[in-house]
Amino acid sequence: MKRLVQFAAALTAVLSLTACATEVGTGVVTSKPLPGVTSETEEKEDTAMLDEDIIKSTITSTDDGNGNYTNPVIFADVPDIDIIRVDDAFYMVSTTMHLSPGCPVMRSYDLVNWEIVNYVFDTLEDSDKLALRNGENNYGKGQWATTLRYNDGVYYAGFTSFSTGRTYIYHTDDIENGKWDRFVFDECFHDMSLLFDDGKVYLVYGGGQIWYVELEKDLSAVKPGTKRKLIDDAGLVKGCLAEGSHVYKMNGYYYIFIITWPPHSKRTQLCYRSKALDGEWEMKVIIDDNMGFRNDGAAQGGIVDDKDGNWYCFVFQDHGAVGRTPVLSTMTWEDGWPVVGVDGKVPKTAKIPIAGHEKKSVVTSDEFINSQIVRSYHNFADTPEEAGENDYNGSNLALEWQWNHNPDNRLWSLTERKGYLRLRTGDVCGTVANARNTLTQRTFGPECGGYIKLDVSEMKEGDTAGLAAFAEKYGYVAVKMEDGKKYIVTVWYDDNDDVEQEFETERVEITENEVYLRVDCDFKNAADKAYFYYSLDGDNWTKIGNTLQMNYYGLHFMGYRYAIFNFPTKQSGGYVDVDYFRVENKLLK
Repeated sequence: MKRLVQFAAALTAVLSLTACATEVGTGVVTSKPLPGVTSETEEKEDTAMLDEDIIKSTITSTDDGNGNYTNPVIFADVPDIDIIRVDDAFYMVSTTMHLSPGCPVMRSYDLVNWEIVNYVFDTLEDSDKLALRNGENNYGKGQWATTLRYNDGVYYAGFTSFSTGRTYIYHTDDIENGKWDRFVFDECFHDMSLLFDDGKVYLVYGGGQIWYVELEKDLSAVKPGTKRKLIDDAGLVKGCLAEGSHVYKMNGYYYIFIITWPPHSKRTQLCYRSKALDGEWEMKVIIDDNMGFRNDGAAQGGIVDDKDGNWYCFVFQDHGAVGRTPVLSTMTWEDGWPVVGVDGKVPKTAKIPIAGHEKKSVVTSDEFINSQIVRSYHNFADTPEEAGENDYNGSNLALEWQWNHNPDNRLWSLTERKGYLRLRTGDVCGTVANARNTLTQRTFGPECGGYIKLDVSEMKEGDTAGLAAFAEKYGYVAVKMEDGKKYIVTVWYDDNDDVEQEFETERVEITENEVYLRVDCDFKNAADKAYFYYSLDGDNWTKIGNTLQMNYYGLHFMGYRYAIFNFPTKQSGGYVDVDYFRVENKLLK
């Protein structure tokens, strides 16, 4: 079968597919078969041409097609954003904490339609904590609040990891396709921001108190004795949270944008300015707005201009269980101060800044056809014989996928069975939260449905494989092998009394080796409910188990994600084959 040279571009446009016509009956939902897909055969066509409406249904963009967009501009978890422009392209980075690969690089040409084009790193470090080995985990830690800058032809991405206690500054001359090299400091510079200033380089950082250090010109190390305090108490109220620094120099001023969170109030965006880095700093509130959503304020992000000199502010807003969602607003300057939106209020809808660009998405359906494009961020062994669990295995996933913690690349494949994701079991464990090789994508709002087709013929006793609405308080629908029989089960996770446990809520015995599992997420008006379904023919869906009340806050500190998993509770060596993953922007019910 003929492979396309530009497969990566075709993957998002062609394989972003879903079944979209539904009929609701008494407990059973009938779904129209997906046109153009021959998933019943061992081999699948590389690029099945699909119905245009099906392709569009997966788009997470809030571009309304008429020149306007709606906030949140990405209705999905993309927190702690920083943004730059280089020529016509805007680039954005975000926090992904315990996920691998980490620190996604997103690109847009209009500030509304974003796609993932690269990652800064494959694996941050190799340790039990980062790899879910020996009962250790890295939830809510890992890579945080990356600073993104471009200077003299080089791109820089810097962040702190509290799981390793170190600061990392990565650099490349090709942000979309290049390999990132790095410098590592054995010190944490919380929520740092890089500043290039007349041949010098500074790191501005801190929480509450804001500091800076000067770096060596090549950013390889901190210059000794350069640590200075800039602002003693940066919060809106004395002693309250103040972090997320973004520093800029323009128009004769240094500016530091900071998020604060006063007690019993909402996230608020502050701006400090000074004529000199070591001078006196003035402060103004520039965003104090919940955008009509509970009391969750919009704050923490970056500013950027377009080629015509128009300015924009990009921050995030807590949006319930879907996570921290980016919001976009115009920005003007008055008396040397930034003015966001209208009097610090972020618009619900607005004109797309730069017209004429196609819709893009940070979530995609996938037929699991192995791309020929080998990503530069992979870890490569010196020889194939030496390849270990962190090394490239010849399989190239779509960029929208991230693993929960570092995967074991010896135990998953897109090549063992053409057109399928094979997930082999590894170390015995008891929960999805402790399972290696769990593959995730973002859920998205206001509502979404995701489903998989699963071949379970090679499961072993004690294996559990399925699809989850995954965060700290998760739920899933899965196939469980128990006493030689297969059951479709729904499971909730709970950690009452600090004991990690999964509680089964319903089970149905099956004899089939091919099953379909689905999870729907309703984020409208902060409903934050997940519903679980199964099908034995791909057409008729049956609701199973209880509705999961999703809850954002907790150890994971991340919006809910779709998670495909296979873990053993008794023995290793079994495997399942995932035929496809499909998403749509509506619920079955």
